[in-house]
Order: sequence, then C-alpha cells, then structure tokens
Amino acid sequence: MELKTYEEARDWLYSLKNRGSSYGLERMEHFAKALGNPQNAYPIIHVAGTNGKGSTAAMLEAIFRAHGFKTGLSTSPHLVRQGERIQVNRSILDESQILEYTRELVEEANVIAEMNPEMHPSFFEFMTAMAFRHFQRENVDIAIVEVGLGGRLDASNVVIPEVSVITSIGLDHCEILGDTLEAIAREKAGIIKGGLPTVIGHLPPEAESVIRSICQKRKSSLISVAEEFGNDVSTYPQTNLVGGCQRLNAATALAVARVLESRFNLDEEISVSTLKDVYWPGRWEERDLEHRKIIFDVTHNSDGAQWLEENLSQMAEKGVPKPDVIFGVMGDDRANLLVPLIARFAKSITFVVPQQARSSTFESLESFVPCSFPGSVARGSVPELFPSRGECSLDVPGTSPILVTGSIYLIGEICERFIEDGPLGQGILQDF
Repeated sequence: MELKTYEEARDWLYSLKNRGSSYGLERMEHFAKALGNPQNAYPIIHVAGTNGKGSTAAMLEAIFRAHGFKTGLSTSPHLVRQGERIQVNRSILDESQILEYTRELVEEANVIAEMNPEMHPSFFEFMTAMAFRHFQRENVDIAIVEVGLGGRLDASNVVIPEVSVITSIGLDHCEILGDTLEAIAREKAGIIKGGLPTVIGHLPPEAESVIRSICQKRKSSLISVAEEFGNDVSTYPQTNLVGGCQRLNAATALAVARVLESRFNLDEEISVSTLKDVYWPGRWEERDLEHRKIIFDVTHNSDGAQWLEENLSQMAEKGVPKPDVIFGVMGDDRANLLVPLIARFAKSITFVVPQQARSSTFESLESFVPCSFPGSVARGSVPELFPSRGECSLDVPGTSPILVTGSIYLIGEICERFIEDGPLGQGILQDF
C-alpha cells in the first residue's frame, strides 16, 4: 500500500475503526516491541483521570519547558488538527510528518499482521506509537503522556514512568470501566508501577481507598494533593486557566514537580510562576467577537458539571447577564445531567448535534429541558452558527456572553470553522 498524501493517510487511519475496540494492551506491547520500545528512551510522566488529565499534562509540560527541558506531550482527542495529539515543545506534528510516520508504521504493522491479523494495531495504538517514536527522534528530555481511556488496559500503559498521576475519578465510560467508583479506581490504578511514586488529586473516599490499597501492595509512595496543600481549593496555586478545577489541576501538577524536584533540579518559584501562563484551549476559553464575548468550555460528565456550575454561579454573582448557550454532547446520560444545569443559568439554549455517532439527538436534548425554563430553545448546526472564521450568528449587539459547552467534539467542530481558514477534515479522527 502506497500512501501519497496526508489525506490518504488520514483515511487509512480512519479505516482502522472497523477493527473494533482498541482497549487492551497485547497489541500495543507487540507494536512497541517491534519498534524497539521507543518509550524507554526518555523519562515519562503518565497522567490518568476522569477529568483534568489534559490540563494537568499541559501544566506539567509548561513547567518542564520553563526549566529548559525539551518536552514531549501526548494527549487525546484533538480539537482541530490530528497533530495536536503529539507535540514537542508545544509544536504540533504537522500533516507531512504524520504522513511519513504513518508510512513507516504501516510497514511494521503489516509484519505483525502477517503473523497474526488480530494483532494489527488500532488507530489509537498507531498514534501512541507515533508519539513514542517522534519523542525518541526529537531527543526529548521528558515526555508527559496522557492516558486515553481508563489506565490498566490503555495503549499508553506500556510505559514505565517516573511518576504516575491520577487527577480525579468519577462515573464516566462506565460501560467499559465499571459502574462504581471503586471499579473505575481499580482501572485507573493500573498505571501505578511497583516502587515508583503516585500523585493523586481530590478523589472520592471510596476511590481513594482503592488507590491507597494498590499503592501499598505495589510499594508505590503516594502523594496526595490534599496532604500537600490542604483541602481549601481557593488557597491552591493560581493559574491563568479559569475555575477551581484548574487550581486543583495546578496543585496536582505542582505536587508532581515536587516529587521530581531533585531528579530534575526544579525550582518551585519557576514552577509556580509558569502555572500563570499555560495554554490549553477549550477550557473556559474567552474570546471577543464584534459585539459580545464568546466562551468555549469542554464539559461532558458529572465532574465537569460541578465545575461548570461553579463558573456559571460566579458569573451570576458578578452580575454578568445570563449567557446564550450553544450545547451538544455524547450520550443521553450526560445530556440528562447537563441540560437541566445549563437551563438554570441560560438566557437561551441552542442545541447542536456533533458529527459523531454517539451524539445525543435534538429530540433527546430537548426532552431534558425543564418545563420551568423561561428562555428560548432552538436547534442549530455548526455551519449556521459559525458561518466563517471569527464569526458567530448569535453575535448581535447585547451584553450577554455566548457560552459554547458540552462535548470536546462539538467544540472541535466549531473551532475548525471559527479559528481555521477552511475545513480540514480531521474531525473524523477525533472519536478514537
């Protein structure tokens, strides 16, 4: 097979979706071994969690880069460009590099598949291997690797990290990870390695008990954010990212930096200062339109709902007029939780169905609007609402902000039109 363009590589990677679930380690172990285990060539921080893992990873990357280290950052999913998943010093992998790496990795994958077709890597395993090889070739000093799903069986769990991080534990992806906090905690605790330290954020007591027990069995020293900084999030390190959740993530990142302080000669003053200048898009990200302010905020589960409610409550307390909300999400369980919450604070709600198979339908979204909601409810599409770069059709003179919230896939679709000059067609690879 000859891949001549990025678009051909993208479409071939998309075809891997038909291979079924990628959840499991055996294929990734084979793939990494075939590549010479590039993940062993540099130190790694491994970050799991129901919420906050991406922001915490971005904060850690910023801290190490501020100290002069060359950093690798592996996260998922991407917002707009596939290469966002693999960054060195926050420079994303461009389309030509993705094409070249895909050509290389296809050859290795084919050798594996010839021996056992069931061992052919999935899309996520391709991207994980691509990150590991790119970081090796770029000679990074350290890589921050975000778990894709869960931990124990995630493709990224072939790494032996300097420290394992579990930012939070909540009920999400229950059909895969389990339907109790204890079960989900056990899955995420799969990244804990024997004799190597573990840092945890604020966890529910039943989940923390599981994590502590596993750390004890594996002789992993456990560092808790609560023990390091106390329980009052308002006293936690400040960051330019908005909300108490981000202060919690900042404290988690700083706790990790403290664990690695002597190993990497880190200066806490530099780390604390760096936390005030972190780039992580789509997390209560404010931008100015011609007439109004627009806010993009990824919120897709119960933990995220808590912090969305906090941010909206603070807006109301400051006298900010109720926002016009644009909302879409994956799955009715999430919609049932988030729509009534949004209705308490919204002036109007415009529902959008993201271009993903798991999206809640208009009918489902509308069914969760409380009868008492006094505002207007409308249906919309991304092209209608965001007709061209930097424009939103709701941007009419007024004082109410526009809030875009819900699925990261929705915000990615919008950002593609709002930020880029034209459609890129890389959104089909988001939901992997």
